[in-house]
Amino acid sequence: MNTVWLVIPCYNEKEVLPETSRQLKEIMEGLMEKGKISKESKIAFVNDGSKDTTWNIISQLHDENPIFAGINLAHNRGHQNALFAGLMTAKENSDAVISQDADFQDDVAAIEEFIDKFLEGKDIVYGVRSARETDTHFKRGTAHLFYKIMNAMGADTLEDHADYRLMSKRALEALSEYEEVNLFLRGIVPMIGFETDVVYYKRHERFAGESKYPLKKMLAFAVEGITSFSIKPIRIITALGFVLFSMSILLLVYFFVTWLVGYTVAGWTTIVLSVWGIGGLQLLALGVIGEYIGKTYMEVKARPRYKIERVLYREEKKNN
Repeated sequence: MNTVWLVIPCYNEKEVLPETSRQLKEIMEGLMEKGKISKESKIAFVNDGSKDTTWNIISQLHDENPIFAGINLAHNRGHQNALFAGLMTAKENSDAVISQDADFQDDVAAIEEFIDKFLEGKDIVYGVRSARETDTHFKRGTAHLFYKIMNAMGADTLEDHADYRLMSKRALEALSEYEEVNLFLRGIVPMIGFETDVVYYKRHERFAGESKYPLKKMLAFAVEGITSFSIKPIRIITALGFVLFSMSILLLVYFFVTWLVGYTVAGWTTIVLSVWGIGGLQLLALGVIGEYIGKTYMEVKARPRYKIERVLYREEKKNN
């Protein structure tokens, strides 16, 4: 019988963990009773350097019931690194792993569908939102724009899919071979290949606590995704630079001709607009190039993505 782990990254989630753990426990125990997963399956919470009592709650859950496992990172490394740490830890002890956010907005009823697809032989099963009714018009529009830009830039992302997915042990082994420091799992996972499928679900409102992805973080995440998977922004700047250079040659010819015919009206507006336009383009170009240089700098350093301070599940195995 297959051992399945749930991996849930947590950052300051003390408000949601009691209810999240209760419902996930019911789901997992129900699947065990049906014989779809083994009794060694776990619910692993990854504490990403929380400043509240998140780790204390995880430790208490583990003490009360061995179905709960805890992975405590030495310091905050961000959602993608925390998720990756959980996946790599679970990989050693499971046949498949399902990743999910702690806010419980992803429908847990889809977990059984994930398992069914896995039992049919699928290595990767994506959770895709069937609708975005709970989002504002602004968030819905920007989200769809983000996916369109990502696909236009060459990243094979799945629209309306976040990090709610199942991955088999074989898929996780393949994922471990991607060594970049700048992680964008939504773009990396589709590159793995193997047999995939999709489960559609409705996303709920967050029932407690605050969102860990305000607009500022969402924009940073979008930039991270685009620059991690494509050099097209640099190529766009190169093309734009060529166009502006061509325009400058044409304008030079135009002004030379007007000078020859004696038509020398001062073009103050044209000059100001040109200076501001070209100056802004130069700053934008430097910013984009700097983003890529910064990523290269971080990759060359080859610093570890995360440091695990403590894993409760491993300690439990040793005690046994």
